[in-house]
This record gives sequence, C-alpha cells and structure tokens, in this order.
Amino acid sequence: MDINIPNINGFELCQKILELDVNVRVCFITGGEANYETLRELYPNVNMRCFIKKPVSIDYLVKDYPLLE
Repeated sequence: MDINIPNINGFELCQKILELDVNVRVCFITGGEANYETLRELYPNVNMRCFIKKPVSIDYLVKDYPLLE
C-alpha cells in the first residue's frame, strides 16, 4: 500500500483495514523519505515490517527484500 494516497494516508487506511480483519498483511511503499521510528510511534497498531522504497525491481521484491525488525 502506498503511504501517500488521496484523502487518507496509507497508515490510516491500514488501521481501518485491520479493524475489519487483523490477519491482513500489508506492505507499505513510498517514493519519498520515511522515518520508520517516527512512523512506528504515530501508528503503534500497524505492523511495519514490510516497507519498500520506490523505484523497486521485480527481482528485489521476489528474491532480496529484507523485512524490517
């Protein structure tokens, strides 16, 4: 899910989705800069283990993407 979408940010949308189903897995993506620690503080109920910076290649997504701890 892109973190910059019209009318709502991706984290707020993710929180709404998780209210419906806590088992949904979300991977965030952005072309801009992101401070992971600040985002974790702002959205403590959102699991941010998957965060990708654009542009990204298919090979990176399939083979090399490390999950954040």
